[in-house]
Amino acid sequence: MTARDVAESLYAAFAESDGPALAGLLDRSFTARVSSGMPLGVGGSISDPQSMLSGVWGTVFAAYAAAPYPEEFVPVAPDRVIVFGFYRGTCRSTGTGFEAAFAHDLTVRDGKIVSLIQITDTEQWHAALSAG
Repeated sequence: MTARDVAESLYAAFAESDGPALAGLLDRSFTARVSSGMPLGVGGSISDPQSMLSGVWGTVFAAYAAAPYPEEFVPVAPDRVIVFGFYRGTCRSTGTGFEAAFAHDLTVRDGKIVSLIQITDTEQWHAALSAG
């Protein structure tokens, strides 16, 4: 399985809101960096898969009916791919739609994601949350 294949599986799991599939894609040694300034206090360094699953993705997707939509996959090494796209969705509490650009830097080992670096337009997330 290539890094792109794993990345495509990640976005398919997000599109289906498939928590078990997301969990299955993260290596036990998984780490992440989430954009500083994300709402709900989820930005910063993540040191394990469970913190990402519940502390970041669980928190964010409880507040937003949204998903990441990839538009471009750029392989940079056999085990690494950069993905560009947009988060699109609606803030659950305000009903306000939003679109926020993202870049994800994914490193893969043995078919699992070992590292994710997320860069996104955090202003769009905040605007949807504070609208209304």
